[in-house]
Parts: sequence; structure tokens; C-alpha cells
Amino acid sequence: MTCNTKLILCAAVLPAISSLAIGGRRLRKNIKMPDPVPREGIDEVIKTMESGKLFRYNVASKEESQVSLVEKEFSDFTGHKFAVGLNSCGSAIFLMLKCAGAQHGDKVLTNGFTFTAVPSAIVHAGCDPVYVETTPGYVVDVADLEKKMDANPDCKYFIVSHMRGKLASMDAIKKLCDARGVELLEDCAHSLGVLWNGGHSGHHGTMAAFSSQSYKMLNSGEGGFFVTDDDYAAARCMAYAGAYEALADKHFCRPCDAALAKVMDGSIPNFSLRMHEGTAAMLRPQIKTIEARRAEYNERYYRIAAQLNALPGCSVEDQLPQVTIVGDSVQFNVEADALGPDLDAGADAFLAKCAARGLPVERFGSGSNARNFKNWKYAKAPECGLPVTADIISRAFDVRLPLLFEEEDFEIMVEIIQESLAEVAAGELEVQEQEVAYAR
Repeated sequence: MTCNTKLILCAAVLPAISSLAIGGRRLRKNIKMPDPVPREGIDEVIKTMESGKLFRYNVASKEESQVSLVEKEFSDFTGHKFAVGLNSCGSAIFLMLKCAGAQHGDKVLTNGFTFTAVPSAIVHAGCDPVYVETTPGYVVDVADLEKKMDANPDCKYFIVSHMRGKLASMDAIKKLCDARGVELLEDCAHSLGVLWNGGHSGHHGTMAAFSSQSYKMLNSGEGGFFVTDDDYAAARCMAYAGAYEALADKHFCRPCDAALAKVMDGSIPNFSLRMHEGTAAMLRPQIKTIEARRAEYNERYYRIAAQLNALPGCSVEDQLPQVTIVGDSVQFNVEADALGPDLDAGADAFLAKCAARGLPVERFGSGSNARNFKNWKYAKAPECGLPVTADIISRAFDVRLPLLFEEEDFEIMVEIIQESLAEVAAGELEVQEQEVAYAR
């Protein structure tokens, strides 16, 4: 095939492009760059380290504890009565199950499409996951949730995971769980700042878990929050996390005395999952910036999503009208035909072409992706094989939208996706490796 023929084929696939530069512009910035910690947070971390008081309870009072302060500020922001700072969102998900009373051998409903931390927490709690199919919008299929409840009437818990900040029909899910006596728990690792009818995510369930891992809206490298409006759940979480003896008094978000008296009697094991002072110090100033960053993310997201949605064979699913998003990443589905007769080969070629030009794109259904249920070999495989989810994630792609990127960077990003998809659609699966030097 000649070079001219290649260009003709690509132009047929993407008529909006007047000319295609095969192996064209490259992205020179690292898309894996997380949002930086504000100067205020850095200064507070340094002060904390200089004091040597990194243990959250190595303070005279709650007013002197960075963790107690960030718990109060976080709960104020999300509108929850209680927040407990933890070492990760995975720990928060695990403790939601423990606080809900999950026992060894219990079944726990959850998304067939989620991050490995969710089924890992279920297994860690001694329970068995029961997976629910997803929709092309990457949210739980409510109709399949009802089917799985019917097939598993002994299921007592449902962890709904808001993957990539996408919210399913939460009012319908809440109604269904209440009717079946299933306790609803929310994995909000990706949905901090996301709103449902103007209120923050995490309020439909009895408990919710949030993340402050580097690629989330709060960046402490690792960290998480357990939130609830229930005094007894909060008290149990504090005990599990490691508030032994009278340390609960050093929490701003302190449950009632009756709840504390019931759980602080030595009956709850200490898992030592606490957040430390340095983590809290770098998080506190970031909470103040969430709403401004959401607005900036979303302005870019909708523009880029529209450009991707206009590509042949490519679609970006809309979210429900009740949802106010946080567009820190964009996900798009590609029709199987657009990837050629061998879907896996076409998808791999597309990823390789993007990577060769400096744009690492993730495919949710790849053999190494931690969001692909087929890779969770530590847990029982889904009995039905999740055919719908398997099909969707095989054609689902994900790319970050860093705040540190400028307009030209996003133009190049869309250009790379356009041209790489066009080459694959034209049957060009070979990739010329390119050395990409990232700006620091």
C-alpha cells in the first residue's frame, strides 16, 4: 500500500480532516502528571515533619491535629456528619463492610466494572462478590442489579462504585435496595466534587468511601476518607481504624457518647488504618480548591468530549441530567468495526500508535488493566461471565485531562486519537516507535 493510498483511506474514515500527517504531532507533556500540592500544603507538611508529630493522636487536643481538622473540613464540604481519615480508599471500603456487619461468607453485590480495590476489599472482609453488568456509560445496569438481587436473595450489601465519577440512577438504586433490605454502600473514590441534584455524592448509601490517591481530586499520594451520618457506624470505624483507649476525644467529628461506649469496649479489633498528620496537612488547602478546579475541568471536558464524539465510530456517553460531573478524564467507546476484524489486535494497535506519539491511552478491557474483572483471579469469577460488561470494556478507552495542560496540548491529544483510529480503520496495524521527551 502506497503512502497516497493510506492518506485516501484515512480521509475516507475522517472526512473532517483535510490532510492527515501520518506520524504527525507528538504530545510532549506527560499526561500522567497529577495536580500539584499547593504551596500552603507543602509548608504545612514541612512544619509537621519538623515537629516530628506525624501520628494523628500525638497531640494534646483535637484542635492541634491536622487529621482531625481535615476530617472536619472534609465532612463540611461533602455535607456528611462524620468523616474518618484513613490510609486509603481501599481501607475505607473494607471498613464500610466491617461497620455494616458483614460476616465471613456473606455475598456482596458490586459493579462488574470497577477498580480492583473494590472486589479486593470484599475478599479481604471474607465475603464473596456478586457482579452486576454495566451500561455503555460505565455505570451499574439497574435492571441487572434487580435480577442479581432476585437470584441472590441472601445478599445483604451492595457497594455501588462510581467509576470515573459516573453516577447511575441513584434514586432508583436506593429505592430498590430499601425494598429488598439490602444495605447500600458507596465507593466514591472517583466522585469527589460530583453532584447529584446539587448535593455531593455519597449520600444515598449509609456509608461512603473517598480517595486522595494522586490521580484524584485530592492528592496525597495515598489516603482516603470514610463518611457517614450514623453515629454508630462512625464510632465503629474509628475503633477499627485505631482510636483505642480515649483517643476518640481527639476527633472533631466525634460520635455520641452512647455509640462510643458501645464500641470502645475492646470488642472491635484495631486494624491500624489511620491517616497520618503529614497526609492531612497537604490535603487541607486542596479542599478549598475543589469547586474552582471542577469548573476548569468541566469547561475543557465538554469541548474535548464533543470533538471525540464527532469522530466516526467513536462515542462519549452523556451522564444523567441529575449529575454535575468532574471532568478530570474522558472515556470513549469505539465501535468494534472501527477496530478491524480482530478487535484485540486493532485495539492494541490503536494504543500503541497513541503511545508512540506520547499519548498513553488506557483500554479498560486489556489483559493487564486492573479494572477488567477477568484479571481479578483472587476472587470468584462471575457465574454468567458478564458478557455485556466484557463487550463494553473491550472497546472502552480512557485518557486523563490534566489541569497543567494547555489548549495546544489538548488539540494534539485529539489529533493523535483521530489519526490513530483512522490508521487502524484503514488496516494499518504496524507502529513505528518514536522516542518522546516529556516536558518537566
